[in-house]
Amino acid sequence: MDKKVLVSAISAALLLSACGGSSGGEEVTPGTAEGLLDMSPVEVNDQPAMPEGWHEGAVFAEIYVRGYMDSDGDGIGDFRGLTSRLDYLQELGVEGIWLMPVNESSDNDHGYEVEDYRAMETDYGTREDFDEFLAEAHARGIGVIMDYVVNHSSGANPLFLDSDNDLGGKRDWYVWSDTNPVDEDDRWIGYWGPGWHPGQNGGYYYGIFQHYMPDFNLHNQDVINFHHDNLRYWLNAGLDGFRFDAVGQLFENGPGHEGQTNQPENMEVLFGLQQLVMEDYTNRYIICENPSNIGDTNGEQGCGSAFAFGMNYQLINTVRNRETDEYLAGYLSYDRLGEAGIILANHDEFAGHRVYEQLNGNIDKYKLAAAALLTLPGRPFIYYGEEVGMGHASGMTGDWALRAPMSWTPQGGFTSAETPFRSYASNVADYNVETAQADPDSLLNHYKALIHLRKDNSALRHGDVNVLRDDEILAYTRQYEDESVLVVLNLSNADASISLDLGAQDAALTPLAGFGATDLMTSEYGELDVDLTGNSIGIFSY
Repeated sequence: MDKKVLVSAISAALLLSACGGSSGGEEVTPGTAEGLLDMSPVEVNDQPAMPEGWHEGAVFAEIYVRGYMDSDGDGIGDFRGLTSRLDYLQELGVEGIWLMPVNESSDNDHGYEVEDYRAMETDYGTREDFDEFLAEAHARGIGVIMDYVVNHSSGANPLFLDSDNDLGGKRDWYVWSDTNPVDEDDRWIGYWGPGWHPGQNGGYYYGIFQHYMPDFNLHNQDVINFHHDNLRYWLNAGLDGFRFDAVGQLFENGPGHEGQTNQPENMEVLFGLQQLVMEDYTNRYIICENPSNIGDTNGEQGCGSAFAFGMNYQLINTVRNRETDEYLAGYLSYDRLGEAGIILANHDEFAGHRVYEQLNGNIDKYKLAAAALLTLPGRPFIYYGEEVGMGHASGMTGDWALRAPMSWTPQGGFTSAETPFRSYASNVADYNVETAQADPDSLLNHYKALIHLRKDNSALRHGDVNVLRDDEILAYTRQYEDESVLVVLNLSNADASISLDLGAQDAALTPLAGFGATDLMTSEYGELDVDLTGNSIGIFSY
């Protein structure tokens, strides 16, 4: 019997037989989770595949396996399809892959409703398919991290079924209340409706995202141990790390934002994750998602690395227009920016639409945004298809619009099936890999040049940043040991002549990767005069 069918059958049986009360502590009724899930303890078995520091300043590709490449003609992307495209990713120059959730899920789409933390999503293939993908990525010098959900599971996870039915001592593995907690202002809210939901056998459980995503009770050490064992399981299998989802919502101490997000206990859990992955194992990497508390999450006592949400909006606004007074300099002064993940967009609508849509198809502005992303401190993450200008899925809205099948050819090229799992991007005919590879001036070749430049240049990969100008002209230097790089972006459509104080006397500037004019030199006072065409990009070593 298929495992999902088995889970459903057991769930129905439990609902028919459950008495709805606890055993009073005298005897614990056996649960079902241990019979359906691998919950065995896992010891550290550290066998790193990537070199030390591989992730520092590296460029990552965020990949939605369901939407990347279909190998078997069922219209759904899979591990074998992804493996077949690793040469493309290696040629692009990425050194890391972030896989959106690949564990068995009940949503059969985004994957954040996890049913089994140690099993692969059936739609994506077998564990052997995953292991082959991982080995082939490592053979190309590409590290792999996967999404991991600490905050919640699927409501169909056997652990929650036991909890709902008070079996196997699992009731307090999730957040429960005997009555529906409300306050006078009804502030116990979730992101898409109420935060508390009625259980099948009495009581109310908490799920800040949806009723089918119940929140774990992370005050329970058994739950923490369960997650830690799962992490060790995948690290022992050769995985290079994790992206941890929704870490701002780990604890719930009261109604409203002040009680439901970024609770003090969060940091203890995050630091424990960091210690496990980064200290118990060698050459691994973690990054966390917490849009509402970037600083602490990115800190040494938190995850050590987190996405710099907010900076993504400002990067787009910087190249799109100057109607806002919130310039980039504030973000670039953050002293731990080099540890953070930086993006233009990702799989969530709250982080912004596809870049092509945000910039209304203006490719000059798109190239400026990419140039900024790939020459600033941090770890740039590019969302699959971003490098070719992929737009929204045709006829789709919300997050689904951001998760179209990858645009490989003008016809799509994602699957041999007549109909893919979701419609192709609306601009697939003009913005796809096949067309872009044949055009030297394409976005794809622009991204490729910038990624390889960053990969090979220590100042761009590791250097400090010093902002020289932040208005219609964005100019900054990156410096590391004896290497110095100047980046100048003319964000205006108009030509401009500017003067910059580099502090380097009589220094010759050499354009890198063809970005900028030749024969530039600073004066005896360290000043540089340069003429810029509209929407131009200059990157120089000096």
